[in-house]
Formats: sequence, structure tokens, C-alpha cells
Amino acid sequence: MADFDAAPTLQSERLILRAHRLEDFPECASMWGDPNVVRHITGTPFTSEASWSRLLRYAGHWTLLGFGYWAVETKTGRNFIGEVGFANHQRQIKPPLPDSPEAGWALKTATHGKGYATEAVSRIVEWADKHLDCSDTFCIFDPSNAASLKVARKVGYGEDRTCTYRGQPTLVLSRPSRKSASE
Repeated sequence: MADFDAAPTLQSERLILRAHRLEDFPECASMWGDPNVVRHITGTPFTSEASWSRLLRYAGHWTLLGFGYWAVETKTGRNFIGEVGFANHQRQIKPPLPDSPEAGWALKTATHGKGYATEAVSRIVEWADKHLDCSDTFCIFDPSNAASLKVARKVGYGEDRTCTYRGQPTLVLSRPSRKSASE
């Protein structure tokens, strides 16, 4: 995979994607505690303790795997609005997932519908195409999560298949790497 031990800073037109910092914790915990944010993820808001573990997991992914999640903030105001990135969760899903990075994203409710998710996910898949040594990445969804499915399709995820995860039908989409042969 990539050779990064911390998230590199990425920018898009309106956003800065950067490594998480300890001071992000209150915003992370607030976001993951929002029932609207987790409606299609777990259905149950995360406790502060679970959010803390999530924050630590982000740093661990970068250190051990060379990829992970970024904190997303607006360029204007430098406000934390969510998280986006790649992970390897070793999910117990049937049929099994490929051994490729799994893209994911979550944004604060107040930012939904403003195109931030598409902008951030577009930027990370562009980064992945240049830095990850894999043939594809994938993402998984609750089939009823129309908003995230729309984002995934806009950035090139497709080849839908349905799996079972935690006893529920789960949609898996993949995106082939667009790594340039000249890199």
C-alpha cells in the first residue's frame, strides 16, 4: 500500500482534508452521536467512548497501513464538517470483501446536500489513484442510503453486488484504480 504514517493534507475547491488532531474529538463525538448521521450506518448513535476509539483507529490506519481517514474542514472558517477516507475493517461480511481499501465518509447533518461529500470523496479517490498500490477500492452501503449511493456513483463506484453484513443486506460497490502507467 502507500507509505504514509500520517494523513497528507489535501485540498479541493472548498475543503481541506487533513490529519485528525486531538482537538477534533469534541466535534467527532458530536457528529457520531447524531442519529441522523448514523441512520444508515449503525442506526444507533455512537457513545463518546466509541467515538474516541474511532479517532484512535484513524491514526492507526495511517501508521500501520499507509492509508486512513482525513478530518474535513471548510477553507472558509476552517470548520470541522466530517471525515472521509479509506480503511480496512476486516469485516465479517458474506461473501467476503476484497483485500482492498474501503472508502467511507460521514459529514455533519448541517452540511448535507451542499456537495461537500462528493467534493471530498472525489479528492480522496484522486489521491488513491496516485498513491495506493491496489487494483480497486470499494465502499459498502445500506441499500436505502440514496444520498451516499449518489456520491459513490458520481466518483466512479459501480459493479453493485449485494452481501450480508450483521444480518442485513449490504450493497458493495467497487471502483477500479485509475493509476497512470507513467507514475
